[in-house]
Amino acid sequence: MRVVSGTCKGRSLKPVPGKQTRPTTDKVKEAIFNMIGPYFDGGLGLDLFAGSGSLGIEALSRGLDKVIFVDRDMKAFQVIKHNIVSCRLTEQSEIYRNDSERALKALIKRGLVFDYIFLDPPYKKQKLQLLIETIEKGRLLKEHGVIVCEHDCMTELQDNIGTLTRRNRETYGMIDISIYT
Repeated sequence: MRVVSGTCKGRSLKPVPGKQTRPTTDKVKEAIFNMIGPYFDGGLGLDLFAGSGSLGIEALSRGLDKVIFVDRDMKAFQVIKHNIVSCRLTEQSEIYRNDSERALKALIKRGLVFDYIFLDPPYKKQKLQLLIETIEKGRLLKEHGVIVCEHDCMTELQDNIGTLTRRNRETYGMIDISIYT
């Protein structure tokens, strides 16, 4: 696992040990950023269910100003810290150990509004529809912001969730990527 492009291109990223976390492959990561970027002129990102921090680190490497990383697993939290330090991105990062729903409530209270939100929950416990509804109702996404959902190809998501519309859906083997704006 590595950073695919940008200022940190080629840097290796440590994976989360064990089988609890499924890393996003470099191929899928490249496809995601080709759909939404591929590069950015600043902005704020949220990497919810961050795992190793791979998606958020890739976004920082490609030009986001700051990313907030959230994962409830202690091993993942420690790996995110390690990867951010090794990529020299500590000044541009906030890391929290929390579950997704509580994290979203805290971010709403802070009044934060994101340009990009990455959602890659465990496939067997997905609540993507609920999470997207919470993001939309809590006004966590900027007017022209983007939500990237990585999910099992068997998971059916609505094309419209509140004011958000799915503008793209791509399949990579057993993985689907849905992009909402």
